[in-house]
Amino acid sequence: MSVEELKSSPPSDKKCVLFFWSSWHEATAPGGSTSSLLETLASSIPDISFFRVEAEAEADLSSKYNVTMVPSFVLLNNGSIVETIEGADDVAKLTQAVSALRNASGGQVSSSETGATADTTEESAEEILNKRLKALISSSQVMLFMKGNPTAPRCGFSRQAVELLTNANIAFGTFDILSDEDVRQGLKKYSDWPTYPQLYVNGELVGGLDIMKEMAEDGDLAEQLDVTKTDEAAVAVKTLDDRLKELINRDKVMLFMKGLPSQPRCGFSRQIVEILNEQGISFDAFDILSDEEVRQGLKKFSDWPTYPQLYIDGDLVGGLDIVKELVETDELKEMVEG
Repeated sequence: MSVEELKSSPPSDKKCVLFFWSSWHEATAPGGSTSSLLETLASSIPDISFFRVEAEAEADLSSKYNVTMVPSFVLLNNGSIVETIEGADDVAKLTQAVSALRNASGGQVSSSETGATADTTEESAEEILNKRLKALISSSQVMLFMKGNPTAPRCGFSRQAVELLTNANIAFGTFDILSDEDVRQGLKKYSDWPTYPQLYVNGELVGGLDIMKEMAEDGDLAEQLDVTKTDEAAVAVKTLDDRLKELINRDKVMLFMKGLPSQPRCGFSRQIVEILNEQGISFDAFDILSDEEVRQGLKKFSDWPTYPQLYIDGDLVGGLDIVKELVETDELKEMVEG
């Protein structure tokens, strides 16, 4: 069945996965990582129909299935939506959802075929998870995988690890392994290290808290890790509100969006970027998909439940609809220039 047939006569007796993509989103375009994942799933599960739907070119389908960002995956069983998954960060969730759709009532599959497919899908999911783990490990020169975050550690070992790095004036990134079970379990196998916290420097595993303590006892921890110290204020633990205030005031015009200006990850974010560019307005942007703490905290901080959010001089302007209205009345430029 083609996309045209899908539009005119949605399947009422089949299991389908609709993959919404866009040419401007590199990972979802043909040959991209997300596109390749779908090809792997499609080839290993022949009894589910997979459709590539270009989100903006097929606006009717995007509207029908409430798709507001790419990538989005809409899982259908007998014409009814079973689940919608936005983004491609949680590969395991996607593969598990497809597997659940395959095994749901409405289609019979032999047990031997199910076993072969499950193995193929699981292997693919593990490979892609490992790529994600590698990217996380390398996202900061010094990277700490911990329970909780530096402002609110969720175990004594994680708290001590944060204190060691902070007291040594070492700038570091963190990841809360309690926020993602796939990362929590996958990293143990990936690094062959069973406990947390785990410290990495330049992409290589250093070890856990005991090793950090031993290194600190042997001398300056920054020297032991062979990293450059920074000033004390730069590594001081900040509250979430402090972080949000700093981000909001990082530039005169500050946009919080899904994705980056060069690669928006939802239609609303793409539109507001286009408007700002058309208006000749210089702005900075923050990808709220890269930091769940900021994504959820900013909603409460600004009392604004959706994204994108635009700020001028540290004050909330609003979302896409308000920005459009301000452009129509020529008020947006006045606010920026004022």
